[in-house]
Amino acid sequence: MKKQVRNLLALSLLTVVLVAAPSCSSDDNNSNDNTPETGFVLNPNQLEGDIEAGQAIVLKNDKTYTLTGDLIVKNGATLTIEAGTIIEASGIAYIAVEQGGKIYVDGTEDKPVVMTSNLKAPGSWGGLVICGKAPINKVKPGETALAEVSELAYGGTDVNDDSGSIRYLRIEYSGYAYNSEKEFNGLSLFGVGNGTTIEYVQVHAGSDDGFEWFGGTVDANYLVSTSNEDDQFDWTEGWNGKGSNWYAKEGLGKGNRGIEADNNAQNRAATPTSAPTISNLTLVGLGVDNAGSENQAMKLREGTHGIFDNVYITGFKTGIDVQHDETLAAVGTGLKLTNVAFGDVTTPVAAKNTAGDKVEVEGLITENAASKGAGAGAEAPAWTKGWTVGL
Repeated sequence: MKKQVRNLLALSLLTVVLVAAPSCSSDDNNSNDNTPETGFVLNPNQLEGDIEAGQAIVLKNDKTYTLTGDLIVKNGATLTIEAGTIIEASGIAYIAVEQGGKIYVDGTEDKPVVMTSNLKAPGSWGGLVICGKAPINKVKPGETALAEVSELAYGGTDVNDDSGSIRYLRIEYSGYAYNSEKEFNGLSLFGVGNGTTIEYVQVHAGSDDGFEWFGGTVDANYLVSTSNEDDQFDWTEGWNGKGSNWYAKEGLGKGNRGIEADNNAQNRAATPTSAPTISNLTLVGLGVDNAGSENQAMKLREGTHGIFDNVYITGFKTGIDVQHDETLAAVGTGLKLTNVAFGDVTTPVAAKNTAGDKVEVEGLITENAASKGAGAGAEAPAWTKGWTVGL
């Protein structure tokens, strides 16, 4: 019995020692700065970092968040931005959505979501980049490419890929250039699928393009591109979506084309072929005397197709400029414009073949002086009221 008591006492003392030892070890670990963090932590005054898979972050309505670094929505993560939210970049940063990530911009006509910069000058920050799994023609079918600035993967085979929804969003002062080859747009859509919703979006006063599509199948309606210093709308790499009610107006004394449209500069016959369907389009330029060499409302080249209806063009030296044999071969079938009205335009249509020779084109356009484009000819249409600036 005494032996049992002694054994019990010894066991109790050993238990005390074992319990105490981990406690000391835990204190040591807590003082170690190498303890890993777990997941994204939302800080309104320092909005940056990776939103990880399984996380659903919400930016609350009517609040202002300071974007201090790149904000990445990773595969399996969700970012929701409520109506009236302002995201203001305080330096070189951008917002990007990976393949498999989702963004929900829930602005309203009265309370749009605004992504802007504290500097209020073109090129002050990156803009918004979305990468999806829809087809592109930059690589072999089913393969992915890397987005030119964020270096995120994009492309694939899912035409119905869903990256979320964007409604009533204004992007201002974007277009930061990392170098001569890497420059952000306002809204960059890399292989985005048509399960994604994009409507009522304005890009204003950016230093590069307003909107650019790199392949994909996403539709985009009610777009406004104003005072961006390069092209207002741009597509390449096989974009096959639809668009309706687009209004573009150049300003700030700078601006190149209203639309610059390519299929693939390295392989003009690459498939899927860029072939969007666009209706209700207005392009307003800086004037026919603008000294810029790219004073064209629409440059259709590198094999692009496209079906356009109800188009109003004014303030450009050249209305529609077509280039390259592959593009010309589609005229009248895969490439045509109906119900086109020209305002102040010196040369309505111009064309050159791949050799650079001027050629005549037949069947490209059908004119209709009554066409109003996005709704009111050169004037801002009614659907832009209340949520846009610079009009």
